Amino acid sequence: MKFVDESTIKVEAGDGGNGVVSFWREKFVEKGGPDGGDGGDGGDVYMQADENLNTLVDYRFERFHKAERGKNGSGGNCTGRRGADKTIRVPVGTRAVDIHTNEVVAEVTEHGKTIMIAKGGWHGLGNQRFKSSVNRAPRQKTMGTKGEVRELRLELLLLADVGMLGLPNAGKSTFIRAVSAAKPKVADYPFTTLIPSLGVVRAGAERSFVVADIPGLIEGAADGAGLGVRFLKHLERCRVLLHMIDLLPVDGSDPITNALTIIDELEQYSEKVSAKPRWLIFNKVDLISEEEADEKIQTIIDALGWEGRTARISAINKLGTKELSFELAEFMESLPKEALELTVEEEKVDFKWDDYHKDAISGKDVITEEWDDDDWDDDDEDDGHVIYVRD
Repeated sequence: MKFVDESTIKVEAGDGGNGVVSFWREKFVEKGGPDGGDGGDGGDVYMQADENLNTLVDYRFERFHKAERGKNGSGGNCTGRRGADKTIRVPVGTRAVDIHTNEVVAEVTEHGKTIMIAKGGWHGLGNQRFKSSVNRAPRQKTMGTKGEVRELRLELLLLADVGMLGLPNAGKSTFIRAVSAAKPKVADYPFTTLIPSLGVVRAGAERSFVVADIPGLIEGAADGAGLGVRFLKHLERCRVLLHMIDLLPVDGSDPITNALTIIDELEQYSEKVSAKPRWLIFNKVDLISEEEADEKIQTIIDALGWEGRTARISAINKLGTKELSFELAEFMESLPKEALELTVEEEKVDFKWDDYHKDAISGKDVITEEWDDDDWDDDDEDDGHVIYVRD
């Protein structure tokens, strides 16, 4: 199945049902009291994480999602039925961003987690809500409110422990092939990796972690050059970043310049991501002598002013890859076990009889139905109640 990590959808919660003006009619009872029921609330739209999904491709073709409208009230103090909710299922790790405000509306990081992304409209009030000691035959009602409408950008962020970054052909995909069962495409031309891939690395009988490989970056990626930085979002949930540096680039470029390019693009993308623990991984040490490798690596470290962790490997020959995997597993065990930081909290859902309806009773949204006093005579066919409808 095609991997799609971004899609745009429109969600529309259901409108609230309208209240109704109705009066009870009974034989020998000249004027019954008001019995107009309230409408039903509009249905909400929810986003639910499903571990059986791994792509947003379905939402490229199914862009509109609407919950059901609440039913109108009826006579006999009957409340309209609430509109059915709409739930859209997405892969674990998906977040929804409002296109117009860039607000993160929801983020689901656990299987089964469900968050509301569009609130249904409130129900309208029937005339029985307006009965008082001075208004014994109220002819007022309120209409249901509109449901929330949002245009959202769904973004799938891979859930990985370790994220890899570097220039094209630095050896990132080769490294993942060496330490896991993942088989991303490997070739001797730039941008062999076009989509992110995941690999599970086992560092012992009971220890494992997930590593993510993203397409390579080039200078100007933050401005859209190459594949841009759209795939850097997959590093946001990683606990450790591995910066792969090619000691012997095939294009003859300077490893120091290459490393600075990646660091600069990362900082332009996000301060939060660039502040994550980052290791420098020097690849292709088998192609040069040990003395030359020592000299090159030390020169790069000095030029970058690097004080963090480093490792030397040959991804294609699996030299040093096993040791690096065990070091990574131990390092992550030493990190505090913090829950994933969510940028969005579930919206507080108020009880239906809230201040909105108190305000509605005395507000400008009240509608008064026109009627004729002659309708109260006893010549009408008795059907239990009479409902007044606006023309």
